[in-house]
Amino acid sequence: MKFLPIMNDVFDDLFYDSFKNYSNVNAMRTDICEQNDQYLLNMELPGFKKEDIQMELKDGYLLVNATKNADTEEKDDQGHVIRRERYSGSCSRSFYVGDIRQEDIKASFDNGELKITIPKDNVKQVEEKKYISID
Repeated sequence: MKFLPIMNDVFDDLFYDSFKNYSNVNAMRTDICEQNDQYLLNMELPGFKKEDIQMELKDGYLLVNATKNADTEEKDDQGHVIRRERYSGSCSRSFYVGDIRQEDIKASFDNGELKITIPKDNVKQVEEKKYISID
């Protein structure tokens, strides 16, 4: 059975998920800028709080995790629940930063934007290809 295009919109609206933006690909948009002696990462995390974000440095990778838990409840004048919605989700990104120390990475969070500063001079250079001659 095929629906008219207008009917598809009606059904889409019935099942609209207001929290779906947290789980999509654009949840952690990141801009990376190279400055004189450091890299600056600006990561968008709208709707998250500072407490929702964890950062970890492991095996040369900087891991950024954000977890969101929401519980919404609406009641009428008599205290009866009209609507109750729950959401729980997380998103994460990893960046290769090389052989640097945890103390060298600085981060701040303000108004839904996570700013991470990573020193540039401690990153090891990738060794050039060297060919071995065969006798």
